[in-house]
Amino acid sequence: MLSNLPPATRALLLTNVGVFLLQQLINPLLVQYLALWPPGTELFEPWQLLSYAFLHEGVLHILFNMFALFMFGTPLERYWGSARFTVFYFVCVLTAALTQQAVALFDHSDAYTIGASGGIFGLLLAFAVYFPRQRIMLLFPPIPLPAWAFVTIYGLAELFMGVTGNEAGVAHFAHLGGMLGGAAMILFWRVKDGAPKVH
Repeated sequence: MLSNLPPATRALLLTNVGVFLLQQLINPLLVQYLALWPPGTELFEPWQLLSYAFLHEGVLHILFNMFALFMFGTPLERYWGSARFTVFYFVCVLTAALTQQAVALFDHSDAYTIGASGGIFGLLLAFAVYFPRQRIMLLFPPIPLPAWAFVTIYGLAELFMGVTGNEAGVAHFAHLGGMLGGAAMILFWRVKDGAPKVH
């Protein structure tokens, strides 16, 4: 199965799983050096703006993120090619981190952030742009929706939960930051290359 995946998606999946397994052995040390710490803390380092995306908090966290990477990363990498896909993914990871840092400064938070969700939310947005009519099945309730509707609802839900403070412990604004970075890249490519084809 892995051999059928495009190379960047496969590499991201294997790296995330490998780092997660390493976390089970030396988790406190990895969190100290690789998690995204707020810039006002002594633990913040510049590389954490990217490295945080390879750490996860528990099996369900990595399972959902890697399933989404497989589902949405595979068609996007095949559409874009590996180089453009890789740039897009890490731009989304970076903009998610910068957004979370801004929120942490505003909230005077010293909590760290981990997870690939910023990159995943960027991929979700891109999937809705390039494959808007593809059906995505909701889990609760199990209703199939076109990608554009699914991602719009998901984005609005993240904004609502972020503003209201619901679901504490989830970096909702980082998710939105990933989508924002994805939107910026798509607009940049649209100007540079022309309007994208819609499938």
